[in-house]
Amino acid sequence: MATLKEPTTLIDSAYLTKGTIGNVGMPGAPIAHFSLVVVPSSNTVSGVVEITQAIDRAPIQVHVKGTIRHTGYGDVTQIVNLSGQYVVSVPPPAIGSYLENFTAYMDINNEWNGTGGFTYGNNKINNVPVNSAN
Repeated sequence: MATLKEPTTLIDSAYLTKGTIGNVGMPGAPIAHFSLVVVPSSNTVSGVVEITQAIDRAPIQVHVKGTIRHTGYGDVTQIVNLSGQYVVSVPPPAIGSYLENFTAYMDINNEWNGTGGFTYGNNKINNVPVNSAN
């Protein structure tokens, strides 16, 4: 008969972090709102990013996964990289949809504040603030 093992502490070390990448408050600036589960013991990150912009279009939601690395020095103590894909529907009179890529990077401190950037479609946003909402 097999015996059950004690649960690992991996789930105990996971945590949720939320925040933004972008120039919040700047009219028309695209903002990436992230909600991520971080598992430091495996250097993994996964969650959802929602891209909003103060123009007449629906927010873009992207399921993402990525890595987190600890630098061990200076103001930038962690480097996060994310990637995912989202569906883009072609406007009428055309018919169809296609997948578009999303990537993001964050150079942050232990409080999840710093600088970063993201790309979606043909849009590239670099060297913008990363702010924690934790």
